[in-house]
Amino acid sequence: MPIVDHATRLITCKLVYYGPGRSGKTTNLMYLHDALPSEQVGSLTSLATRRDRTLFFDYLPVDLGTVGAYHVRFQLYTVPGQPYYKAIRQLVLQGADGIVFVADSQRSRWDDNIESLQDMHANLAEHGVDARALPIVLQYNKQDLPASLVASVDELSAALNFRGVPEFAADATQGTGVFDTLRALGTRVMKRLGAEEGGGGSSRAA
Repeated sequence: MPIVDHATRLITCKLVYYGPGRSGKTTNLMYLHDALPSEQVGSLTSLATRRDRTLFFDYLPVDLGTVGAYHVRFQLYTVPGQPYYKAIRQLVLQGADGIVFVADSQRSRWDDNIESLQDMHANLAEHGVDARALPIVLQYNKQDLPASLVASVDELSAALNFRGVPEFAADATQGTGVFDTLRALGTRVMKRLGAEEGGGGSSRAA
């Protein structure tokens, strides 16, 4: 749920990058943080676990407009993808206003992608969130690898994108598809905020 600070006219939204371990969630955030103008981003914070990391930073976009008289700030998070960090994933996912699901395009990770997507929906349900009403985009990362090693976008879409949400092929190490993914999610979140404001929806005040 967005946090609204009426004193500063700022709405803060939480965007979470979800997916199996080593799919490229951390790489997405690190690329974005390094590539975005310094005046638009906060410090990159890493909460390291033994085998994985949770990252987050603030991002104040200038090209997505405003909602009413309010500016919108995004807080970008990753979740640890390893199965035994379920409790941490649930905690980070709580209160998410939008999600990027980062799939690993390698055929060897096919089952991991499906399991992680099911885990995401189960965790949302535990928080009482209907995934059909939440802005979600899919990113098929590592499409730069040899064709013999990766599933095609069409194959991944058929297996994972059963809701028909925006989807992007990506190579997060080089930045291909990274900004397109974030922009698509940010736009969907902004549209939802605008619709809620116009419909009299409420958000939690800071």
